Amino acid sequence: MKKEYRKFKRIFVIVADSAGIGEEPDAADFGDCGSNTFAHAAESVGGLKAPVMEAMGLGNLDEIMGVKENNDHPHAYNLALRETSRGKDTMTGHWEMMGINTTKPFQTFTDTGFPQDLIDELERRTGHKIIGNVAASGTEILKELGEEQMRDNSLIVYTSSDSVLQIAAHEEVTGLQELYRCCEIARELCMDPRYFVGRVIARPYLGTNKNDFRRVGADRHDYTVSPTGVTALDILKNAGYEVSAIGKINDIFNGVGVTRTIHTATNEEGMDEAIRQLGEDYTGLCFVNLVEFDSEYGHRRNPVGYARCLEALDVRLAEFINKMNDDDLLMVTADHGNDPTFRGTDHTREKVPLLMYSPSLNKGRKLEENATFACIGATVLHNFFLNKDASMLGEPLMEIFE
Repeated sequence: MKKEYRKFKRIFVIVADSAGIGEEPDAADFGDCGSNTFAHAAESVGGLKAPVMEAMGLGNLDEIMGVKENNDHPHAYNLALRETSRGKDTMTGHWEMMGINTTKPFQTFTDTGFPQDLIDELERRTGHKIIGNVAASGTEILKELGEEQMRDNSLIVYTSSDSVLQIAAHEEVTGLQELYRCCEIARELCMDPRYFVGRVIARPYLGTNKNDFRRVGADRHDYTVSPTGVTALDILKNAGYEVSAIGKINDIFNGVGVTRTIHTATNEEGMDEAIRQLGEDYTGLCFVNLVEFDSEYGHRRNPVGYARCLEALDVRLAEFINKMNDDDLLMVTADHGNDPTFRGTDHTREKVPLLMYSPSLNKGRKLEENATFACIGATVLHNFFLNKDASMLGEPLMEIFE
């Protein structure tokens, strides 16, 4: 059956994970006043080189060193988005893009570690000793505990500033399938409201000692919870449209509303796949998460690395745009902030940019700031003549259909 669309046969939503663009009005509630991921990363290198995003109007949204204002971009619209949901994590941000308002933030165990009752039950159910149980960098905790984990075939349990329980184990000692089995047990236990977290993550690693341990990103697996309501993905899938998930999108939505998934470990792999899909013939949504901004540079408080990563994305966006069809739409955005110059290692409560480009657009301009990320999903649905569920946030950005 031929699938109908108003203007765009395919919409590509590319999420630069954590690339926020300045504090939200309620940033004080989260201790995040003064945060600005894009601006502070740019300052760390004396100015960002991002000619493609500049041409799309990025510099109109905030003062970003090296990025000029540009009001002559007929093929691109730009605006800032605020987050309605009460949170600043990956799942909350992505779910809101697709229509869900999360009113209660996901639980974290950053300061205390997980309750001993949970650790005891995890040991009993898995048959492995649990070590760690602290908030830690995934690479640093391997240096500290990896050799002990290999010696005893134990499990390293740790958390972060996210609502997450992570389990690290050596692929050749514990085994990948055994690690996955243990994570499935942890996911089941963490459905208890006392321990509830958004994600349980399997973190396999390889190497012989603390000096050469390395995480195996391709074998990482996230065990998440399903969205709390109907999303734009559900509506698209049920109507027979393609919903292609690249990166950790499938994990974020627990597979709900997804028609196919391609796991990628790096930003480059994610962009490679998105560009490859430009050569396919389908009607629907391609939803991409580029995780390294957050995982490699934001949480690790590396502003120079963050800036260079943004510049690398800009290069790939040029390649992407050059291969777009007239009836393709590109939407570049983020899910929260993670200011690499801010105190601590937590996400930051920030607005996000939304840059939209298509060769078929001819009235491009800056739009008014929007109150919710959900305008993204609402716009996608409107393009495909689909109605949102009554429970969903967001209204379509009608200007791009002019």
